[in-house]
Amino acid sequence: MRLLADLHTHSVASGHAYSTIGELAAAASAKGLELIAVTDHGPTLPGAPHQWYFGNMKVIPAVLGGVRILKGVEANPVPGSDNGIDLPDELLSRLDFVAVGLHPTAGYDDADADTLTTVLLRAIANPLVDMITHPGNPSFPVDVDRIVAACVEHGVIVELNNASYEAAGTRSRDTSGELAFARAAAREGALVAIDSDAHYHAHVGRFARAIEVAESVGIAEDRVVNRDAATVLAHLTARRARPQLDIGGVVD
Repeated sequence: MRLLADLHTHSVASGHAYSTIGELAAAASAKGLELIAVTDHGPTLPGAPHQWYFGNMKVIPAVLGGVRILKGVEANPVPGSDNGIDLPDELLSRLDFVAVGLHPTAGYDDADADTLTTVLLRAIANPLVDMITHPGNPSFPVDVDRIVAACVEHGVIVELNNASYEAAGTRSRDTSGELAFARAAAREGALVAIDSDAHYHAHVGRFARAIEVAESVGIAEDRVVNRDAATVLAHLTARRARPQLDIGGVVD
């Protein structure tokens, strides 16, 4: 399986990542990728950027060094916000790509599986949300079947996160949840993205372990959204307007 887009990357703005957007784009170009989404963490996480950062992403080139750049976020479900997410809908609607994932320190560290399932289902039902990230995270157990069914209903992408299988990652100690999501996605025909979750530019486009999982559980290649830039853009623009998709222009 050859993948030409990476929908989950982090820049130094995330606070615990180590590369600029320019470095991410250069690494993507060197590996032959056509598109990356820059999905820095939502403002709830320690060290993450203020929401003004996401409001100003329009200044980032739409194409940088030949690589299409989606200006996005990996937002967090949080208690107490109007939409249950740590960025308001008005701001999410201006981003090119919206991913949501459960993370420590965002308000649900001690929540049970029923609560976690409910808050993630609420995010999936939000028409501005495009993808759920590392949904099999062992720290945040959820009802796999209900989550995947909701993703199918709402056209939301289920991520297969390569970093979840890397020995250096904290989630790699228990990959059973990630495998359960991969199997359910294959069974239900969910849309899937196989992503690097790169926090350092050399890791952009690192997909090998997650591809092995996808192939082992029988995920059909035509259900993998990030196989090329055209497929990503066709899917996203069919779901809703992306008003700033081409703002920022082309920079060599």
